[in-house]
Amino acid sequence: MRPSTWFESANVAIEGILHTARTQRHMRWHFLAAIAVILVSLFLRVPKLEFLALVFAILLVLIAEMINTAVEVAVDLVSPSFHPQAKIVKDVAAGAVLLAAIGAGIVGYLVLYPHVRGPVGAGIAAAQETAEHLTAIALILVIILVIVAKAMVGAGRPLRGGMPSGHAAVAFSVWVASWFLSGHPGIFFLTFVLAVMVARSRVSLGIHSVWQVVLGALLGSFATLAVFGLFG
Repeated sequence: MRPSTWFESANVAIEGILHTARTQRHMRWHFLAAIAVILVSLFLRVPKLEFLALVFAILLVLIAEMINTAVEVAVDLVSPSFHPQAKIVKDVAAGAVLLAAIGAGIVGYLVLYPHVRGPVGAGIAAAQETAEHLTAIALILVIILVIVAKAMVGAGRPLRGGMPSGHAAVAFSVWVASWFLSGHPGIFFLTFVLAVMVARSRVSLGIHSVWQVVLGALLGSFATLAVFGLFG
């Protein structure tokens, strides 16, 4: 059935990404490599244009892998038994992924090597100086962990329901980060109240169970604490 709203279209699209991640081992490796490259780039404070080049290279690999998966499924549907031409189609699609990965590797080397060659410790120290920088890293990590958890559990939809609650995870991540950002007890308490309100609304609307919200809150809180504890 064709999605009737933008929200449904987004859910369908994200489900396609999650399906590829669940069924394709290479896609999972691509995601791990992408996370590593992005985190290293943030720590080293790579300039915006260079970071943009890395992001485009990463997206190119992920898109190529998804197209390759779609081609494989379509070919298997049309030609369930072995056929030489079907093999050629799959090989060409796989070759496109390989070329994209090689190109991304070259871009990554050209962008990151000058920064890694220098004092890496200075780059990490620069990231540690700003709580805002660590907050952004923590939020990215929390979102990735929520997506991975939902993919593993297989319940609910990417933007609605499932284990754990992504809204609660992000809300409580912001709550923990607010202490490091401001250090003011009043702001810390206010963000806690707002986080609880967000979590409670997910239960009241029937989107999540209490346990899904609690686990989301714990995930967001402890992941953010870990980021600030390790690098702050």
